[in-house]
Amino acid sequence: MPRGLAYPTRSEHLLIMKIACGFKFGMRGLEKGGEVFASSFGSLRHRRSGAEITISCLPVDDRRASDFGLVKIDNAGRLISFSEKPKGVNLTAMHVDTTLLGLSREEAQKKPYIASMGIYVIKKDVLLNLLRCQFPMANDFGCEIIPAAAKECIVKAYIFNDYWEDIGTIRSFLEANLALTDDICLSRFSFYDDTRPICTSRRNLPPSMINDSKVMDSIISHGCVLDNCSIEHSVIGLRSHIGSNVSLKDTVMFGADFYEADVERSRLLAEGRVPIGIGENTTIRKCIIDKMHG
Repeated sequence: MPRGLAYPTRSEHLLIMKIACGFKFGMRGLEKGGEVFASSFGSLRHRRSGAEITISCLPVDDRRASDFGLVKIDNAGRLISFSEKPKGVNLTAMHVDTTLLGLSREEAQKKPYIASMGIYVIKKDVLLNLLRCQFPMANDFGCEIIPAAAKECIVKAYIFNDYWEDIGTIRSFLEANLALTDDICLSRFSFYDDTRPICTSRRNLPPSMINDSKVMDSIISHGCVLDNCSIEHSVIGLRSHIGSNVSLKDTVMFGADFYEADVERSRLLAEGRVPIGIGENTTIRKCIIDKMHG
């Protein structure tokens, strides 16, 4: 049985989704994530379409296509073919005309594949039959169960057209974060949309202190100290300390878990050790600076 799934007992239809959390830098190195997206499931039609399984899908380009399960659908939106992370001739075989999804001719040429997002709505009895009877030893829902189910069940695609970004590579993770600082991004995703509130942990931090600094097209989190520095097209995380004559551009800085008092910082410098933050006279371009932990 796939990890993370328990046998449901109440609801007639169930929402199943994979967890995608980007890259995590830690003691074990780099752990890969997947995607970040904003979605309202209110527009996802499942029961009304007569589907036993509904898969949330979106158009993707050649560069990303082989990282996903790809589908082909008929004019009614029913799946007629599913291929998990195809490459070579198998990838070419999944090429479709995505103008049928409402894309312009130019957009369709850039994104000629339909990818599964790993989000499913499934009838409970269908799910239980798949898990208990047909695939009791399966370990991966998307790779093992869905491709086979598409041949036997009524599986339909819901075409997703809201904010979505791939963060499955270091480059795409950096670019997705930096895109939040662009004006053009406001029409696709915004932290300031009261119809889509962002729920996060309350940290009770003070406002950031910015002394004699130049900040352009950037996001500065709570509790930061910026001293005579230049920040351009960057995202600065909680409790970041950025020293004098520092220049950051196209950079994502995750911040720190705790503060260091001025006395502590002076002591560390005197001992030849490095305080938390970015030291003076530093220039950084196109970097991801990991969080500084306590």
